[in-house]
Amino acid sequence: MERIDKLKTFLQASPDDPFLKHALALEYVKLGDENAARKLFEEILTRNPGYVGSYYHLGKLLERVGEPNEALGWYEKGMAAARAAGDRHALGELQGAYDDLEEG
Repeated sequence: MERIDKLKTFLQASPDDPFLKHALALEYVKLGDENAARKLFEEILTRNPGYVGSYYHLGKLLERVGEPNEALGWYEKGMAAARAAGDRHALGELQGAYDDLEEG
């Protein structure tokens, strides 16, 4: 909880910082608070669609909570964002997650 409190404090000073929101969402994932994590990931990607790293984590979260079609949609959006950013590493991870889910 200490990390969460620190991140929330930082977010008070920089409420629109996608890095801080992403870090906070990952902390919620670790705690098993899927709803709080999902809300933050979706907020990040709505306001900052170029924040490529959040697509993978949101997709995996959606897979875990039994929403595979939603996960596929976010993976597709993430692949488009990764292509636009020229981020081949993220594109490969997103494509792999997408393919695994499609085949699964």
